[in-house]
Amino acid sequence: MASTAQGARKASRIQTKNRKRILEAALEVFSRHGYRGATLDQIADEAGLSKPNILYYFGGKEDIHVTLLNQLMESWLEPLEQLDARGDAMEEILAYVRRKVEMTREFPRESRLFANEILQGAPRMGPHLESGLKPLFDEKCAVIEGWAEAGKIGAVDARHLIFSIWATTQHYADFDAQVRVLMAGDSDVLDGAAAHLEWMFRKLLTP
Repeated sequence: MASTAQGARKASRIQTKNRKRILEAALEVFSRHGYRGATLDQIADEAGLSKPNILYYFGGKEDIHVTLLNQLMESWLEPLEQLDARGDAMEEILAYVRRKVEMTREFPRESRLFANEILQGAPRMGPHLESGLKPLFDEKCAVIEGWAEAGKIGAVDARHLIFSIWATTQHYADFDAQVRVLMAGDSDVLDGAAAHLEWMFRKLLTP
């Protein structure tokens, strides 16, 4: 009985390890080729597993892609959730900018995965945008507008401010190949980006 239970636990660990291995491989393939350009064969090759083994754990390419997107949304929303209405307005927004730059540093493939999904019209992420992102976006826009109305920051359209933060921070991941060519020789592009973006948004938001 003890050996059977031990075998079940071992199988569970193997399954967990293989799922993570497949998702890691899929993230690499999807971020490189996009959803349409990616294939199960490419994911299997990247994972070092057979295609039937991939299909043992997932229902197909779309199932893997949706799983990755679901995981991504949890981490993607966290920095915006941390924008605290009780904090100093300027510092809260600049901290958000810094967190987004760090996410570009730590999760460039996830950023490209998200960008590819949006460029295709968000066919698999649409419900998450409606149920997860939209309420949070509206809530934080109201916070920023309240700060602007109270004179704590300059007058700004909160929606376009957030869009600008996304565009300028995620650019360094989504257009990494171009950035590396144009910034060749720069020892740390993202350190320079963080300093520049903090200066730019501070200047924009100063009353």
